[in-house]
Amino acid sequence: MVDSTSPVTPPVSRSNSARNRSWWGWGTADKALPDTECTALGGLVQGSAATPLPVPDISALELPKVRIEPPSALAPLMSAAPRDRASHTYGKAYRDVVRALNGDLSAAPDQVAHPRTEQDVIDVLDWAADADVAVVPYGAGSSVVGGVEYRADRHRGVVSLDLSSLGRVLEIDPVSRAARIQAGALGPDLEAQLRPHGLTLRHFPQSFEFSTLGGWLATRAGGHYATLYTHIDDLVESLRVVTPVGVNESLRLPGSGAGPSPDRMFLGSEGTLGVITEAWMRLQDRPRHKASATVLFSDVHAAMNAVRAIAQAGLHPANCRLLDPGEAALAGVARDGESVLVLGVESAHSPVGERLAELVTLARDHGGSPAPAATDAEDAAAGTWRSAFLRMPYLRDALARMSVITETFETACTWDRAPGLYESVRRDLGDVVREVTGTAGTVNCRFTHVYPDGPAPYFTVIAPGRRGEEVAMWDEIKAAAMQILTDHGATVTHHHAVGRDHRPGYDRQRPEPFAHALRAMKQSLDPAGILNPGVLFDPAVAD
Repeated sequence: MVDSTSPVTPPVSRSNSARNRSWWGWGTADKALPDTECTALGGLVQGSAATPLPVPDISALELPKVRIEPPSALAPLMSAAPRDRASHTYGKAYRDVVRALNGDLSAAPDQVAHPRTEQDVIDVLDWAADADVAVVPYGAGSSVVGGVEYRADRHRGVVSLDLSSLGRVLEIDPVSRAARIQAGALGPDLEAQLRPHGLTLRHFPQSFEFSTLGGWLATRAGGHYATLYTHIDDLVESLRVVTPVGVNESLRLPGSGAGPSPDRMFLGSEGTLGVITEAWMRLQDRPRHKASATVLFSDVHAAMNAVRAIAQAGLHPANCRLLDPGEAALAGVARDGESVLVLGVESAHSPVGERLAELVTLARDHGGSPAPAATDAEDAAAGTWRSAFLRMPYLRDALARMSVITETFETACTWDRAPGLYESVRRDLGDVVREVTGTAGTVNCRFTHVYPDGPAPYFTVIAPGRRGEEVAMWDEIKAAAMQILTDHGATVTHHHAVGRDHRPGYDRQRPEPFAHALRAMKQSLDPAGILNPGVLFDPAVAD
């Protein structure tokens, strides 16, 4: 086992990504669409604005007055620079992007803390609790549910606790195939430190480049892989969490029946019970064999039946993405009204051709028309879909600049409810979109993850908005979507967390006895109520 006093590999340089991060939108500034491309993209949505919203000059932004100053011992960790405060104000939801473009940074934190050690985290929390300062844990800011935005007004000030300096792989246990990793490790940096050892965490959410291990854990993130190990929960061996009343560290165990899991208390707690600083994570050997195929369906419900058969067959494809006709057309993989099923398999140990053939046969048995499989690389449709998938957040930002309403939301339900949910969202939410925007808009769907007992549908809404009213229109559509999901017994979120935007739906979904226990845990672990107030429950309720 590698000595924990030094990193497994030298700390990975984050300079290129960090320096070039967009303060207002997704990803890096150099990949944002220029004005001409924004205008061209907006032209595809009838009723969009004629010109894009300009990107504000950060030096000209009006930020709220700084209300708090840290004690001298913490001052080296803190920054009140305009760019730091602006870039830590919001996450990356549509409403966040629009408000940033309009120069509305009224929720900006007073200070941004950059702890270099776990002791720094402890010191910040100790000071904040005594000084009545709210602390919002911050991984890389990719939240799309209001998870990193302070919306209360009951504290003297707000500190955004940026964990990006805690980004190392500290130990690797090759015998147990696990690693101790700091919570601030970005996806690419984490994998770069594991790669020389032939290992991978194998967790690749769409936000992989711009999100951290701690963020994944705090939000119970879902990765790219469609079956088997889909959520970060499945990969956790133990957690180390700093709370205002002490450090909680669980035992490293492959499994345990010793009472409620201490890790489960913090997984999905979204920074409101404690700050995750380290975790022992289960690793896998890096895959060497990959193959993929695409199957077309003329009937979306037949395609759903095919996906259900695949999910229940125990073949565990790495990719099993079903795109309905609208989503397939949007991604550029089909334009004749077909639904498209993208299948992928991989292995670190043996060829996967036979397993892919079984999957394609199952799809064919349910009415699918397969294209020839690619054995060494993704086929054309799969590659096109992947490129569109990774590019989509930048396109969303470009549409936002054209005052186009874009919303994505994911859910999960049992298979018996899936067809009805799909039809209801497209019909009922389509009616809401028409009422709110005055146009029919677009409501598309894809299945991102599938389980033996149900799928995880992911919906996309696109419609022209009215300049100056985008946030209010988005909020109205969002509220309607959450209500439809609740009415159908579906979850309000499958992998994007609760934050503040999903609170109404989460309040309806969560059993009241559990809500009572959660509030009691908050009071016990965070008696001053400083950690991420407003996430999971209201600050006033937690007192």
